[in-house]
Amino acid sequence: MESTFSTRKGSMGETGALLKENLRNYAMYIALAVIFILFSFLSNGAFLTARNITNLINQTGYVAVMAVGMTVILILQHIDLSIGFAAGFFGACAALLLKNGLNVGIVIIMILAGGVMAGVIQGTIVGLLRVPAFVTTLAFQFVFRGLLTLVTDTGTIRVGNDVFSNLSNGFAPSLFMVGGRHGSSLLLGALAIVIVIFSRFRERNDLKRYHFKTTPWPLFAFGLLFFAVLIGSFAYILSGYNGISWTIMIVAVITIFYNFMLNRTRLGRHVYGVGGNREAALLAGINVRKMTIIAFSSMGLMAATGGILFTSRLQSATPTAGAGFELDAIAACFIGGVSTTGGIGKVVNTIVGAFVIMSLTNGLNLLSVGISYQYIIKGAIFILAVAFDVFSRGKRN
Repeated sequence: MESTFSTRKGSMGETGALLKENLRNYAMYIALAVIFILFSFLSNGAFLTARNITNLINQTGYVAVMAVGMTVILILQHIDLSIGFAAGFFGACAALLLKNGLNVGIVIIMILAGGVMAGVIQGTIVGLLRVPAFVTTLAFQFVFRGLLTLVTDTGTIRVGNDVFSNLSNGFAPSLFMVGGRHGSSLLLGALAIVIVIFSRFRERNDLKRYHFKTTPWPLFAFGLLFFAVLIGSFAYILSGYNGISWTIMIVAVITIFYNFMLNRTRLGRHVYGVGGNREAALLAGINVRKMTIIAFSSMGLMAATGGILFTSRLQSATPTAGAGFELDAIAACFIGGVSTTGGIGKVVNTIVGAFVIMSLTNGLNLLSVGISYQYIIKGAIFILAVAFDVFSRGKRN
C-alpha cells in the first residue's frame, strides 16, 4: 500500500516537473482561451459571433504569414525590422499594377518574386558582408517606407479587381449543406482535427524512438483535446456564416509547408542547428551564410504575401500601410514560444501567438477601447512574454 502511494506520488511529481518544463509550450493556448472567454463575457457574446470570428481570422491572416517567416529569422538569432513597410510597399505595387490592367495572376507572381529578391539582398548583406541584421533591416525599413511614399504619391490606390479582393474577403464555395450549415466547413474542420491528432502522435512516436522525454499522457491528451475543441468550434461557428475563407486556406497551406520544412527536412535541421549553436554548426560543415540568405529570402516572400493579403482586405493601398506590422509579427513569435536566444520555435505555436495578438486588438475594438490604450496593453503583453521566456529558460538551466 505504502509502495503504491509512493509510486503515485513519484508519478505525480514527475508529471508536475514535466508540466513546468512544458509550460512555455502551453502558455499561449491558455492565454488564447482566457482572451476568448473574457471578451465573450465583456462583449455580451458579440466576440464569438460568426461574423466577428470571420473578421478576426481575416485580420490575423497577414500578420500570421509574416510571423511564420519571422519565426525562421528569430530561430537563426536574427531580426527583420523592414517587413512592415516592405509589406505596405509590395501591396501598393500590386494595387498599382492591377490598376494599370495587368492580369492578377501575373501581378501576384511578380510581387512574390520581388519579395524574394528583396530578401536575398538583405540576406546577402547580413550573411556575406556581416552587417548586423538589426542595422541592415532598419536601413531597409527606411528604404521601403520611401518607396511606399513614391508609389502612393498620388494618394490612396483603389483596387477594383474582384479576384484579388476575394483573397482576403472571399470564401471557399460550399459543396453541400448540413442542417442549414456549410458542410464543406464542417468537413474541413474534421479533416484538420484528424491531421493535428495524427501529426502529434507521429511526433510523440519519433521522440520515443530516439529515447527522448515525452509529455505525460494526461498533458498530451489535454493538448489534443484543446486543439480539437478550438478547431471544431471555429469550423462550427464559421459553417453558420459564409464558411471557410480563402485567408484560412492560405495561412493553413503556408503553416503546413513551413512546419514540414522545419521538422522533416535537412534544411530545417540546419536552421535549428545554426540557431542553437552557430560555432558548432560551422564545425559541422553547415553553410551559415547560405542559411542566412535563405531565411531572409523566405522572410521577403512572406512580407510580400502579407502585403497582398492586407491590400486585398482593404481593397486599397495607402501611404501608411504596413506601419507596425513588424511589431505584431515579432510579438506573435515570442508569445508563441520562440526563444529570445534562438534555436527554439514552432510555426504552429507562432500562429497561435498571432491569434493572441489579433484577438486582443479585435476584442478591445469591440469594447471601444482607445488605440492609445491598445498599444499600452500590447506592449505589456509583449514584455511579459519575453520575461516569461527568460524566466522559464533560467529555470531549465
